[in-house]
Parts: sequence; structure tokens; C-alpha cells
Amino acid sequence: MKICNTIDEMRAARASRPRPHGSLQSNGDVVGLVPTMGALHQGHISLVRAARKECDRVAVSLFVNPLQFGPSEDLAKYPRNFDRDCTLLEREGVEVLFAPSVEEMYPAGAVTYVSAEGLSDRLCGRSRPGHFRGVTTVVAKLFNIVQPDLAFFGQKDAAQVTIIRRMVRDLNIPVRIVSCPIVREPDGLAMSSRNAYLDSPQRKLALALYRSLMRVREQFDQGERKTVKLIEAGRRVFREEPSVRLDYLEIVDPDALDPIDEVSRAALVAVAAFVGNTRLIDNIVLKP
Repeated sequence: MKICNTIDEMRAARASRPRPHGSLQSNGDVVGLVPTMGALHQGHISLVRAARKECDRVAVSLFVNPLQFGPSEDLAKYPRNFDRDCTLLEREGVEVLFAPSVEEMYPAGAVTYVSAEGLSDRLCGRSRPGHFRGVTTVVAKLFNIVQPDLAFFGQKDAAQVTIIRRMVRDLNIPVRIVSCPIVREPDGLAMSSRNAYLDSPQRKLALALYRSLMRVREQFDQGERKTVKLIEAGRRVFREEPSVRLDYLEIVDPDALDPIDEVSRAALVAVAAFVGNTRLIDNIVLKP
């Protein structure tokens, strides 16, 4: 696996001819990109494996993006384990790892951002102002640098996937976005790098997110379609578990992220909550 720390190195790996190991030259080949912030878990590995099935060459980016963290969030303590991540990616046959520094991605004096207006303030964007602007800016830069044909994202960040799809459409970026299923622990907890923050009691409390979604699904399966009643069913789980602080639980159109009154077609049920100081997210899709 070739490790590129600079944009020039990454572009050279993308363009080199002929194709040695560690090249992403796309002369007829399909190149896939899996963007990550590292601290890899089986959710990330599932994205790499999905990319491997659909693409001839796979690149992974590893960059803890400061633009998507608020001033009081966990940028400084975000889990990092570069050597372990490299071992996992090599084991999966990844050709190139792009692991730039902050200074490489955001040169001094940079003032340009990418923002999906009207979407970036929904769900996590409302709770974390500027978060999605940071996501779309860095993903646009990664697409420009790596020039993948396909890019793979996890459904756990469903709003992020929706916003990136809109960005790609609006800016005519020739990348197909592939959304892959959430990978869960055996008890239902969605895999997340931030799960590493949880101690044993908090790990049990974190299941409140999944239980709330299952409570919503149970009511839906019993015939309830009014979102106000479905949301109330999910909220009851958090009243039963007061140590977990609910940020939001919403049912929205999965393409526009607008709240809906009734589930008459596919709907995204999204939840965010704090377990101690750790903010976790999860979601399911309801289909009538």
C-alpha cells in the first residue's frame, strides 16, 4: 500500500503509468474512494470491501478534518491510531492511503468553503453549526484530489450522504455516491469511532439510541403512520433512560431532510443523543 502525505503524491499515484502496485491510474479502470477520519472499525472495513467489489482500484483517505468540529467539540481527543489503521487497510488490499496534514489540506489564507444551503442546517447541522459545511468542503477537496469514479459512505451518517449527493449533483462532480448499510454490534449499537470514548456502564446506556429506533419501528409495523406518534414512542425510551440526553429524534424525507407529518413513502428516522460527553447518532429507514 502506498501512503501519500501530500496532494502532489496523491495526484501522482492517481495518474502514474503503467500501473504498479500503489497506482490508481484509471485507464479504463474504476477507482473507488473511502473517505475516513481514521480510528477504523468494521464499519469502515465494510466500506472498503464494498469498494473492492465494485472497483478495480481502491483508495482510502485518512484525515481528521478540523472544519467539521465545533470549538467545544472533540477534535483534540478524537481517537487516532495510524499504524493500526494502516495494518487493517493493507490487509484489505487497499492500493493507496491518502493521509495529509491539516496544513496540506488547508493552506494558510484559505477562505473558500463549499456549503449545501438549505440542507446543512438540518439534523446534526442544527446542533453543530458549521459541521456540514466542513464536511462538504473537505469531501469536495478529496474528490478533486483523488478523482474517484465512486465514493463509499456509511448510512449511519445518513444526512451527510444526502448532502454529499446534492453537492455532487449541483457541482457536476463526476463521482457516483454509494451508501452502504450500517454495521452494528451484536446488541444493535451502531459502530462508531466515538464508541471508544464509552466506559462499560456508558456502553450499555448507549443502546438507548437503538432501542428508541426499534420502538419507532415497532409502532410503525403495527400500523402507525403519524410521525408525531412515532416520534413520541421513540422519545419515551429516553425518558426511561434519563442518563442519556436526547439531542434530537426526527422523521424526515431522506432526500430533502424536511420533517414529514405522515409516513406515506420511505422516511428516515434519525436520532442523536449524548452519553456522558459523547455524542452518538443512529438511524433507520421506514418503508411502507
